Amino acid sequence: MAAKLLAIDLDGTLLRRDRTILADDLAAIRRVREAGIAVTIVTGRMYSGSIAAARTAGIGGPIACVDGSQIVDTRDDRRLYERALTGEVASTLRRTLTSHGTASFLFDGDAIVHDAAGGPFTRYLKTWSPLLEEVERVYAHPAWEDNDGLLAVVAVGEREAIDAAAEETRAALPDDTCVSSFALSGRSEAFAMLVRAAGATKGTAIGWLAHYHGCEAADVVAVGDWVNDLTMFQAAGRSFAMAHAPESIQAAATDRLVASEATGGGIAEAVRAAWPGV
Repeated sequence: MAAKLLAIDLDGTLLRRDRTILADDLAAIRRVREAGIAVTIVTGRMYSGSIAAARTAGIGGPIACVDGSQIVDTRDDRRLYERALTGEVASTLRRTLTSHGTASFLFDGDAIVHDAAGGPFTRYLKTWSPLLEEVERVYAHPAWEDNDGLLAVVAVGEREAIDAAAEETRAALPDDTCVSSFALSGRSEAFAMLVRAAGATKGTAIGWLAHYHGCEAADVVAVGDWVNDLTMFQAAGRSFAMAHAPESIQAAATDRLVASEATGGGIAEAVRAAWPGV
């Protein structure tokens, strides 16, 4: 394949475990760009949590955030695409989460909104964005009814409450939402649920970004490490999984890397394989 676009995940891929970027990866990105190949980011983070890494790596132009729910141009911070939770979908979700008593976080624009119940979990949420805003009552916040809607909602609580809220949300909004639940990193007693609007994934973002850069999804090389990268791997013509990725994700990629989130170097390794001589 004549690959024309390099799509990079952030956490665990470009960003190492300590949130730094290996110099070899930065050099590889620079060489790819100098060779006329476009480079972009496709991440679960919000734009406000992604822009610093993009600038450090010299990546300009559109990047995909919140697992494809938003695409923003780093050159002028212009929002090019958004798919949000709005109207009755947002209202139904609010009623569901209120009834289960979860601590909730609203991905509103560039910030994450929460109240005192979410305070103990803000350290984890900063992975998505450094811009956290505490309000008096998150369930009374006007963002639930805003025409622009919410890019995502995260609910945190005991496993039983999260499992019940996830099941109810999927049943009430089967065609309107994408729901995932997982153990909250660093807090084994807490679980979280992430809800986004249906129809946007890292895979759809690959298609959008490829079209923007004048190529096909088959012309894209993607590098990632986690479950949310699966659709990106399925869409891209060639895909590289970091060494620490779950086996199911490594099996879905066309190539497996030696580099891990501990060592860094996955981008440089993928570039050497996909563009020999660059």
